[in-house]
Amino acid sequence: MTHKIFIDGEAGTTGLEIRERLEARGDLELILLGDRRRDLEARREALNAADAVILCLPDDAAREAVGLIDNPAVRVIDASTAYRVAPGWTYGFPEMDAGQRDAIADATRVSNPGCYPTGFIGLMRPLVQAGIVPADRPISVNAVSGYSGGGKGMIAEFETGEGAPSFRAYGLSLQHKHVPEMTRHSGLTMPVLFAPAVGAYRQGMLVEIPLHLSSLPETPSVERIHGALVEHYDGARFVEVADLDETEAMTGIEPQGLNGTNRMRLHVFGDRGGEQVRLVALLDNLGKGASGAAVQNLNLMLGLDEATGLV
Repeated sequence: MTHKIFIDGEAGTTGLEIRERLEARGDLELILLGDRRRDLEARREALNAADAVILCLPDDAAREAVGLIDNPAVRVIDASTAYRVAPGWTYGFPEMDAGQRDAIADATRVSNPGCYPTGFIGLMRPLVQAGIVPADRPISVNAVSGYSGGGKGMIAEFETGEGAPSFRAYGLSLQHKHVPEMTRHSGLTMPVLFAPAVGAYRQGMLVEIPLHLSSLPETPSVERIHGALVEHYDGARFVEVADLDETEAMTGIEPQGLNGTNRMRLHVFGDRGGEQVRLVALLDNLGKGASGAAVQNLNLMLGLDEATGLV
């Protein structure tokens, strides 16, 4: 069976990545509008003719696109932030909980997670669920991404080579649009303090959470924190937890280490017997943080193996 897929916003960074991952597949037929991609009626027709739609649009445009769909059989994956905490939408992080894959497979509306939230939630949710980190605990997260996460404008700025920064901290108002998503889906009740930055490289990211173990109930050990992550992701195909012996031998971590993949690798850095840990997620902001995750969700929604076209 061939499924008809329409990518609304295929000319953007995420849309191009998704199209590249899908166009060689024989089980899918892409609806391509070419020069008509900005034609409202052409889009409306495509949105209602597809079996599944992937929206790669700004928030307001994504809401508009959803409003154009009147065919109840059309299933939607939205890659914007418009619906990530909205009622009636399923959060598209299959590894988040044991039942999340089934929830995505059954859903007609799925919100694709943000890249930073994927790393943060991947690290924090298992610890909140295990009772290691109280839900009301103030948590800070530091992160750095390649400039492709900022879209065409930022890509042009960094790739001109003239006056391009080497590093930039941003989100300085502490009102970043990812904060509600990070807080809600990690299981925390207090808004996360999010400190993002962008580096002078195209893609790849690190998301880091520092923790003082003595500030947590029963002062959990490095081994217990690591064990909670290992247990949570047992059997996961795209999320892995680095071995403690491996992390102890590491002297650095490269943010571009998983580029071109749909994988995320979680690390627990800390002195065994000590009182501090650094939890670090490594992922490709255009892979597991965007287009790869969208394809994984699409596979689940179409009843296919979640790794189809991703390995």
